[in-house]
Amino acid sequence: MSTDQPAPAGPPLSKTRRAGPLLFVSGQLPRTPEGGMCQGTIEEQTEQAIANLRAVLQGEGLDLADVVKTTVWITRAELSAGMNAAYARLFPTPYPTRSTVVSGLVAPADVEIEAIAFDPR
Repeated sequence: MSTDQPAPAGPPLSKTRRAGPLLFVSGQLPRTPEGGMCQGTIEEQTEQAIANLRAVLQGEGLDLADVVKTTVWITRAELSAGMNAAYARLFPTPYPTRSTVVSGLVAPADVEIEAIAFDPR
């Protein structure tokens, strides 16, 4: 094995993967456009994570209205109300189906959101 090659950056994952008409989007953290992590309230963190999700979807020609399923991880159950408030403001109705999990995250954030979108094209 050659040692003159740079190590792969980040974890071994794809940002998106297609399977037929479905687009699977890896979990989006509340990372700011500058690369730092949003350290605001859970509402602000959720808004940033959804903005990041929207940017990934738009890069694939889709938007939040195309999302059919999300999984949301929050670090504490008491953050649910704030996360739900931001989520309800930003996702159009009908809302995607959703699972919400209380768990630690591998990044210094309180929320992470992954999604499955339907691409009708």
